[in-house]
Amino acid sequence: MKILVVNVNTTESMTESIAHAAREVASADTEIIPLTPSFGAESCEGNVESYLAALGVMDAVMKHPGEFDAVIQAGYGEHGREGLQELLDVPVIDITEAGAALAMFLGHRYAVVTTLDRTVPLIEDRLLLAGLSTHCTSVRASGMAVLELENQPDRAIEAIADQAAEAVGRDRAEAIVLGCGGMADLKQVIVERCEVPVVDGVTAAVKLAESLVELGLRTSKVRTYATARPKQISGWPFTAA
Repeated sequence: MKILVVNVNTTESMTESIAHAAREVASADTEIIPLTPSFGAESCEGNVESYLAALGVMDAVMKHPGEFDAVIQAGYGEHGREGLQELLDVPVIDITEAGAALAMFLGHRYAVVTTLDRTVPLIEDRLLLAGLSTHCTSVRASGMAVLELENQPDRAIEAIADQAAEAVGRDRAEAIVLGCGGMADLKQVIVERCEVPVVDGVTAAVKLAESLVELGLRTSKVRTYATARPKQISGWPFTAA
């Protein structure tokens, strides 16, 4: 089985970190193929960057030369999953939805801990659109920028763990979802501090993708995600060299 794991930003070190987390949980016969968009922002922390990422991710996937069995969009709260589903008939998993979906099996209500406060509305909207917001008690911001997760790991761990503890203590969350593709390494620290299940979206998406492929399930093409009607599109990135 081959799974494309696509970073939503152009930072290669983040792509490598995401791929490492994915490979840690992938089955022995699953090949994780990491992709980085050829254009876009170095990190996604707002609507402009998110919409750029949606195009960049679609472009990277359509330019990939080999065959694959599933795609994971590895950006929390980002736009674009629906576009990928129109382009492809293989399973497409977004880490926002994967993390929240699994968290609902682990407790009555879950909380998301993310990066900057400006990303909270985007995440709330994506959870609402996916029908996953009912069991979400809160989306909390750590105040750490995406790139600071790599550049200031000790500070990031403390800030994220603090917010996770607040979510459990004040918001009554029974599970925590890590709201960024680059947070996988923080999982154990939060488990030890908060004593609740902690779900990382990347690893959750890998296991969901594997399950869908093994069950022979594919994206429905009869209506919402039917292949886009053929028409002339000027300047579309897919045509770029």
